[in-house]
This record gives sequence, C-alpha cells and structure tokens, in this order.
Amino acid sequence: MQDRFVERISEPKAAADTRLLGDFTGIYCRGNHRGASRAPLSSDGVSAGAYGRKTPIVCDECAELLRYAEQRRAFCPKHPKPFCSNCETHCYKPAMREHMRDVMRYAGPRSMFHGYAIQGVRHLLESRAARKAAGATGASDTEG
Repeated sequence: MQDRFVERISEPKAAADTRLLGDFTGIYCRGNHRGASRAPLSSDGVSAGAYGRKTPIVCDECAELLRYAEQRRAFCPKHPKPFCSNCETHCYKPAMREHMRDVMRYAGPRSMFHGYAIQGVRHLLESRAARKAAGATGASDTEG
C-alpha cells in the first residue's frame, strides 16, 4: 500500500465518500447481480480502514469498480472535492464512469431506505447550487 494513498483515503471526507460509495455499490450489487458470488471487498481502502467496520460485500465486477473508485477518490485533484457529476474534470475512464453512473442511478433513490435520506437531500441541494453557479459563470463568460 502506498503511504500517500493511505494518507489521502484516511482523511475524514475521503473516508466518508468511500464508505458511501461502498454502501451504494452494495445496494446496486444486491439488486443487479443476484446470481453472482459475493464476498467482502479486499482492497487498499479496506486495509487503510476507509470503510470502518462495515466492509462492502460485492461481486467481482463491483469489487473492481470500488477499487478503481478508491484510487480516483484518494487522488482527486480538487479540494474541496465536488460531486463527480458536477465536476468539469472527469478522471474516470469512460467505461468506469458509465458503470459508476449506473450504480448511482440505481442506488441513489434506494439509499433513502438504507439510512441516507439526509445525504440525499444534501446532494440534491449541492448539485442544484453547483449547476446554478456553473450557469452564472457561463453567462458571465459570454457577456464579456
């Protein structure tokens, strides 16, 4: 494990984001990969303690996505990190980005029933503010 990775993924915000991704991926995996063999995730993020006591139980395909997402999250160049959907820099490979988008579309609405109602409302409000700010920035760029 890289020291820099452990340092970055151990930051409270990065660890919270990683736990959220793990939980969302678990919701997606249970709903979409019912026949697949699932096991507790084995990754650098788990070894660093990013998931706390609740290690995600996912299939191999979802485990690969989570390992990739851990790396992207730990080394995100943005501080503070925006939601990936609101970011102008897309650091995910196109196939992984599409897979994560599918996970979020599936798990997002269902997360309300898994203890994420407050985070869901926060996400909606922050996304709306980011879109409004991007629109204002775009409008001021075209005026000049």
